[in-house]
Amino acid sequence: MNPLAKNQKNILISALLLMGFAVAGALMVGVTHILTKADIHRNEQLTLLRKLNNIIPASQYDNDLLTDTVSIAADQLLGINKREIIYRARKQKRDVAVVLPIIAPDGYNGPIEMLVGIYKTGKIAGVRIIEQRETPGLGDQAQIKHSKWILGFNQKSLHQPDAKHWKVKRDGGVFDQFTGATITPRAIVKAVHHALIYFNKHQAELFRPQTHSQPAAEKKHV
Repeated sequence: MNPLAKNQKNILISALLLMGFAVAGALMVGVTHILTKADIHRNEQLTLLRKLNNIIPASQYDNDLLTDTVSIAADQLLGINKREIIYRARKQKRDVAVVLPIIAPDGYNGPIEMLVGIYKTGKIAGVRIIEQRETPGLGDQAQIKHSKWILGFNQKSLHQPDAKHWKVKRDGGVFDQFTGATITPRAIVKAVHHALIYFNKHQAELFRPQTHSQPAAEKKHV
């Protein structure tokens, strides 16, 4: 075999080997994805359930919180610009509470994403920050891991306090602001108040009987 032909043969063999390794690698990645997809989804659902249970304790409901859901359209009051999933808690087939995803669009460093739980009575079960970019040591005090400020919403309702007092104290309301940071709590208080207004307008829709299981949202809530 002449040197040129030999060289071409070696190049072909090397190319085939590289192709084989590439195919094998792709197959391994695909198989791994298939094998782990169920575990990843299950872990995401467990994480979501823990977040929801921080707002609505598991002892307060007996339905499947992750499948008893309703989809709502984009709404300016809630600050959402696309369809979102609402989670409903029930006990012995009686309505207990809903958990709404809301966004405060006017945080100091951008939108603040939250979950707000509201009991059927209209009182707040709890509020939790899901995603925010507020200044560390100032605006991030709204997160439960940094302070207990967010717990101040518990048991508040649309009329307790009344509308003119649903503000931070600096604006004449009843809610504390943070030292050196008023914009963040002001935005959160306003957004939570809007969630109560939305709930008051749409309660029947939010608690309507489920006709079929809907998939839980796979987004920031997890």
